[in-house]
Amino acid sequence: MTTVPVFPLNAVLFPGVVTPLHIFEDRYRALMRDLLSLEDPADRVFAVVAIREGYEIGDHGMQSMHRTGTLVQVTEIESYEDGRFDIEVTGRQRVLLNLVDGTGEYLRAECELLADTEDRDEDSEGEAVATLEIFEEYRDQLSDLRGGAVLAGPMPRDPTYLSYSLAATCLLSQAERQEMLEAPRTVERLRMLRYSLRQEMRAMRAIPSLPATEVSRTRWSPN
Repeated sequence: MTTVPVFPLNAVLFPGVVTPLHIFEDRYRALMRDLLSLEDPADRVFAVVAIREGYEIGDHGMQSMHRTGTLVQVTEIESYEDGRFDIEVTGRQRVLLNLVDGTGEYLRAECELLADTEDRDEDSEGEAVATLEIFEEYRDQLSDLRGGAVLAGPMPRDPTYLSYSLAATCLLSQAERQEMLEAPRTVERLRMLRYSLRQEMRAMRAIPSLPATEVSRTRWSPN
């Protein structure tokens, strides 16, 4: 069990995936200042959890959040004179929030680090190959609709990081992404991805002029 700052977002982040964030609220400016005061960059971590009800900012704010999130490390940071920050974070590991403390400038929580349940190599490798085949079909169909290549570039070969990268990159709802983050096994996540990609392709064939959303702009990193 470890205690870390908590950053609720209207998004689901995944281990191995690099995500840019713009920091402008006072509470998260304070979080960045506290993290920058730590000498070891590896200690500059916080948990990102998806908001279940409410908003990131505004009068109503967050009403509730999911318990399963991702521990991220600040890997790039740019500060501005007015106190804002542009940062990049890299997902390190899934976490489960337990006791949440809201008495400070920002939320903190006791978190349990979650490891993916080990799959047999042949199971995860076979599921990864099958999922990549569906992804290639999905990418071609989406590229045709957009009139140019999308989701270009190599994907990670490791089945676990492949599942996280595809979950972050493909056109999925936040609920689908959260379900995949909560999946304890890589093979389960890959199977869920294939189902979602097939459903998305059916939708694109039915309404070819209305692709679901803008493609997520994320990168993956094994670190």
